[in-house]
Amino acid sequence: MERSEHIRKPEWLKVEIGRGRSKTVNRTLQSYGLNSVCEQAGCPNRGECFSSGTATFMLLGKNCTRNCTFCKVTSACPEPVDPAEPENVARAAKSMDLHHVVITSVTRDDLPDGGAGHFAATINAIKELAPNVSIEVLIPDFLGSESALRTVLDAGPDILNHNVETIPDFYSFIRPQAIFSRSIELLQRVTDIQPEIYVKSGFMVGLGESQEQVTALLKALKEAGCDIVTIGQYLQPSKLHYPVKEYVHPEQFAAYKEIAVNLGITCVASGPLVRSSYHADQDFKVLQQKKQLQS
Repeated sequence: MERSEHIRKPEWLKVEIGRGRSKTVNRTLQSYGLNSVCEQAGCPNRGECFSSGTATFMLLGKNCTRNCTFCKVTSACPEPVDPAEPENVARAAKSMDLHHVVITSVTRDDLPDGGAGHFAATINAIKELAPNVSIEVLIPDFLGSESALRTVLDAGPDILNHNVETIPDFYSFIRPQAIFSRSIELLQRVTDIQPEIYVKSGFMVGLGESQEQVTALLKALKEAGCDIVTIGQYLQPSKLHYPVKEYVHPEQFAAYKEIAVNLGITCVASGPLVRSSYHADQDFKVLQQKKQLQS
């Protein structure tokens, strides 16, 4: 792993620890035997989200079959698929009285469909037990399988999210088992298959990218049909992970948002602490309102 000088974390990245309902959320997840990406990925906003009674459910175990150098999720032998997990997620969502549910998973390249059927079963279970809940799925690339993507889309989530994570030039050392063009193709296929489903993606900055590279990436996401884009600061999970090259100033995040909006992306969340699922329910409401005004 490349070494670099330690960069002092700036004031704008300090996060207050959330309290309130966080213990209740943890107890709910534990009682149903569920995982949360909020904890597994070490999200800096988990205190705030847990205290407000929200969480992002992570399907298919804790172990990922890929070894991305930015991610805290464990890369190890995958766990057995729990057939009760879809219904348990639905029960937990209903118990937590959620209005917007975000579901993601570890990448499971070992499964024939990459876990697409499990996503679909979870969506269907939520619709059965909590029909008024809006559903967002954050999926892996399914190794480019169109049939796996169709399986998820046919279940009818409100938002299909797939994060590109970084600029294409950095894939070889940030996402060595992923392919940028494959991720873009997945996003493009969503509108072709189910045009009524919103398309979302996100990426990190602070890895050494230039504004020109970020602008090119935003253009690619717009051309791929993205309705929502999230941009956040990369935070190094441990000394074994890829080092932070820069703590991007909030003014630069504002500039990235302006570029994205000028390109025609409908909803843009850009800031140091923005993460793919952070305030996802609010972003969904904003997107719906903007779409209504445009129609």
